[in-house]
Amino acid sequence: MKKIIILICGFISLGNLQAQDANKPIHAFKLDDCIVYAQKNNVQVKNALLAIESQKQTNREIAAAALPTINTSLGGTDYIKIPTSLLPGQIFGQAAGTFIPVQFGTKFNANYGANIQQLLFDGQVFIALQARSTSMQLQVNNAALTEEGIKANIYKIYYQLSASKTQLNILDANIERLNKLAHDAEIMYQNGFAEKLDVDKVSVQLNNLQTEKLKATNSVAIGYMGLKMLMGMPVKDSLVLTDVINEQNLTGDVLVENDFQYAIRKDFQYLNTVKKMNQFNVKRYQLSNLPTVSMSGAYSKNAQRSKFDFFESGNWFATSLVSLNINLPIFNGFATDARIKRTKIELKQVENQIEALKNNIDNEITQAKLNYMSSVATVQFQKKNMTLAETVYAQTKKKFETGTGSNTEISAAQADLVSAQNNYMNALYSALIAKVDLLKATGKL
Repeated sequence: MKKIIILICGFISLGNLQAQDANKPIHAFKLDDCIVYAQKNNVQVKNALLAIESQKQTNREIAAAALPTINTSLGGTDYIKIPTSLLPGQIFGQAAGTFIPVQFGTKFNANYGANIQQLLFDGQVFIALQARSTSMQLQVNNAALTEEGIKANIYKIYYQLSASKTQLNILDANIERLNKLAHDAEIMYQNGFAEKLDVDKVSVQLNNLQTEKLKATNSVAIGYMGLKMLMGMPVKDSLVLTDVINEQNLTGDVLVENDFQYAIRKDFQYLNTVKKMNQFNVKRYQLSNLPTVSMSGAYSKNAQRSKFDFFESGNWFATSLVSLNINLPIFNGFATDARIKRTKIELKQVENQIEALKNNIDNEITQAKLNYMSSVATVQFQKKNMTLAETVYAQTKKKFETGTGSNTEISAAQADLVSAQNNYMNALYSALIAKVDLLKATGKL
């Protein structure tokens, strides 16, 4: 009875696990699908896009400095004890040096009013208004640069996983081939046409391939986890890669010579925008030496009562004014001069970075072209080598099956075939990575 209960519980648990797997989202993605998903879900990309929205609000705040400011006020005072003032006694015919305490005002006072302020000229605000579009462009360039980096990494990981999947298929085929070879060797041994050593050698090769497959399987699983994290996909979701890499992925006019422009590189665009922001910063401090001009106006009414009857009849006394304010800076301890010189130094630093970036881009393009051409040539060489290894293995296998070949020959041919297949896949993956690097270097990714 206990065994039956345990068995039933086991079936129930298995059913629950299967139900959980059935509810797990499954994503069958091509390479482009992974990139689109990452653009919507990667944390860095989302934060870069949020930075653009944040800059929009910052620009609104800057624009507010050029708009009028309007405030209203309403207040009331109850003097529990009315303030006392001292008047000279001489006014009332008393001796000099004497004072008479008197109280002015009423117990209750009330006032309401409104004031408006308008900035007419401020050099720093004027430059800030001009720099709004550049500030926005800086955030846009930063988002594009972030997306490009994520895109390049997704390309590389996707190609790596696709290559690993193909290598697993090759391993399965080799394992199947060795299983058949082991079966044939066992029959030949039983019939006296082979030695026990020959059977053991095939078994060793088979065990090595199975161990290699286990390591490759674990590596692929870890790679899938990394790709999910990069895309912003929940780890519990299931991801299936539908693209299979082959030599067709290497096609394309990536080596077409054209008039390369630094401006198409996103990092170059970003640095140029930083340069413009620094130029605005220099102008901002230069114009801070100019006077600031503003105008303000106010209107208010107030009333005094001995009783709290402000909402009944009684006089309210109005006050109104308009004023023009000019603030002219004279001397602030050379602080403005220090700010101007500092910002000019920062501008020069950015200009140096731009020149260094140009040199780095030239170097990247040259290296990427050489790596790509070398990788493509290696792929062609390894493909021929793999085809040759397959031919050698097939001929060696026929000799072994007819009894004219040795186990040493078939083992060596099998090892050469596995090595050639792995070398071909590694060369193809390296060529694809070189293509990604070349596209990124030329600003075409």
